[in-house]
Amino acid sequence: MRSLLIAPLVLLAAACAGSSDPTAPQGNGAAAPAPGQPDNRIECQPVGASSFRRTCTLDPGGGRVLTIRKADGGFRRLLWANDGHFVAADGAQPAHETRLGGGRVEVEIGGDRFRFELAAVWEVSPVNDVTAQ
Repeated sequence: MRSLLIAPLVLLAAACAGSSDPTAPQGNGAAAPAPGQPDNRIECQPVGASSFRRTCTLDPGGGRVLTIRKADGGFRRLLWANDGHFVAADGAQPAHETRLGGGRVEVEIGGDRFRFELAAVWEVSPVNDVTAQ
């Protein structure tokens, strides 16, 4: 009888242990890309998270609009403005940008925080001359 009670606990522990596969999604986040593919994962701290984790992604796209996808399925859209800063693309909530140095930026919007290298913006979303216009 006792083994019948323990069996479900063993199965639950195995299911919650996660995968040792480095390409498997970690904590509901984005999986590592296949070898040879670009890595579009960035650090993020969604509302309620206690720390930054590399579980969000920058979506490939063209032009000045970046889409950042969160592990929970939500997303934020940012516009690379003519002055070289990020603003909210949809205007629903303001974006607040902090330059971290070393070519890195942190953008907060609606309590969600995202950190990435500015060079990643050009890799994901080619922008010709961001100061023109």
